[in-house]
Amino acid sequence: MNSKNEIIIRNGMVYDPENGVHGEEKDILVKNGKIVDKVNEKKAEIIDASGKIVMAAGVDIHSHFAGGKVNIGRMFRPEDSLRMIIKREGRFRSGTGLSVPSTFITGYIYAKMGYSTVVEPAVPPLKAIHTHDEFIDTPIIDKLGLLLLGNNQQLLEFLADGRKEMCHSWIAWMLSRTKTYGIKAVNPGGTFAWGWGKNVYSIKDKDPYFGISPAEIIKMLIDCNKELKLPHPVHLHLNSIGIPGSYEAAEETMNFIEPLHITHLQFSSYGGDSWKTFCSEAEKLAGIVNKRKGITIDVGQIVFGDTTTMTADSPFEYSLGTLTHLKWNNIDVEDETGGGIVPYVYGRKSGVNAVQWAIGLELALHIKDPYKVFLTTDHPNAGPFIYYPRIIAWLMNRKFRQKSMKKCHRWASERTTLPSIDRELTIEEISIMTRYGTAKRLGIDCSLSEGNDANIVVYDLNPEENNAEKIEKAFSSAYCTIKEGKIVVKRGKMHDEFKGKTYWVNPKVEDDLGEEIEERFLYYTVTPENYNVDMYYLPRSVEVLSMKK
Repeated sequence: MNSKNEIIIRNGMVYDPENGVHGEEKDILVKNGKIVDKVNEKKAEIIDASGKIVMAAGVDIHSHFAGGKVNIGRMFRPEDSLRMIIKREGRFRSGTGLSVPSTFITGYIYAKMGYSTVVEPAVPPLKAIHTHDEFIDTPIIDKLGLLLLGNNQQLLEFLADGRKEMCHSWIAWMLSRTKTYGIKAVNPGGTFAWGWGKNVYSIKDKDPYFGISPAEIIKMLIDCNKELKLPHPVHLHLNSIGIPGSYEAAEETMNFIEPLHITHLQFSSYGGDSWKTFCSEAEKLAGIVNKRKGITIDVGQIVFGDTTTMTADSPFEYSLGTLTHLKWNNIDVEDETGGGIVPYVYGRKSGVNAVQWAIGLELALHIKDPYKVFLTTDHPNAGPFIYYPRIIAWLMNRKFRQKSMKKCHRWASERTTLPSIDRELTIEEISIMTRYGTAKRLGIDCSLSEGNDANIVVYDLNPEENNAEKIEKAFSSAYCTIKEGKIVVKRGKMHDEFKGKTYWVNPKVEDDLGEEIEERFLYYTVTPENYNVDMYYLPRSVEVLSMKK
């Protein structure tokens, strides 16, 4: 643990594109947890970053790491909990999950990989307290939670009645009560339809009760997001994901309205009309992202091996369970949202899985602007987040991905455009896809500007190095991770532990739900108080006063 409050990161190759720094050799100075322009060199701790990369710590925009669904996943998969995944001093340590690790290990691994901030993208309103409880229990990293609202019965009823002002008020009330950061919609209308054993497949389909289409729900959520001036756009899990032909719903949605952040687009980039004709349509969707200014996506990159799928898209998980014949868990949360959990194994020799693997890389490489495409695995759905370094190596080194492709089913090369892509991403592009771009889309500043929190990482990698093995090794274990001015990782080993911050929005609206809320909850199985997340659950709170932005 470093006792000094002043640090000099000396002679590193700094990447800070938000400030126009593109791999320049320079010093970064830290004092009292902040980036500064002057320190006492005699008293400061020196970190020699000569020949190494220095950038802001990582910001993961989409990772299911906390809350009710994740905790059920831990209980649901005891076989996963026995995996040996943490390598320390030549030995492996067991007792935690590979795809659904414990809260403690989650914070440690992210810090070791050089990350400081992670978004939990699926918080059920009535499970918000549990999510915040696990936020507290996850050390080091800062957290943001996105509230599931795309299938909320109260909200859909207001929409069906044409009461848009009540939609705004209800969302504001829910966000402030649950201490979450933004709006998430998963298969809008589809999970609600699942209550009748049905689903929706197009944004024009109607749900079986209110007769509302996903298009109407998405537009309403975007309008509310703008009205409330929330810092992050609507975070959308598309309709009809994970099946042949899913690209049609994605194409329809992206051409329909913006701004949107579309998550794990890999699962919605599938062509063909059956599993036999399954193929990639990633290039087509990447072209739309390139043209639409208000659309960003994260990849949801497949990595081969055993994982645990979990999503609020209940009908998708049911279909996956019937397809794999593996155990399936279904969740319903008080007519507000739902979900399911199914184990899954992605195999190199599976034609479908091989195409899925290639699609994620296609998206990352076909989308021209790294500020519009972000690196995720939809942890743990497409694979555990611990494999980000390997994905970075695939993206930076064409020979490495070609070598990996040769081990895959021939469909990976025959039914995708990946073999024809020569592009190799640069260190700066990777820095944008994993921190600067994600932070900007979230409305937070992670840059190395003076006055900002000193969340900094040093990777033991020469910027001119393009060796896949060295790239993966460097990004797997940071040479040094600094969180708020404290050295938490040094040479791959933990040196400090503390609680990170929790960011949340507190939108203010003129309309007071008042008596109407009380009246509605007379016929509900819970009370308004069940939604209240007390400030006790946010020991390090960062309240974003969105109406002032």
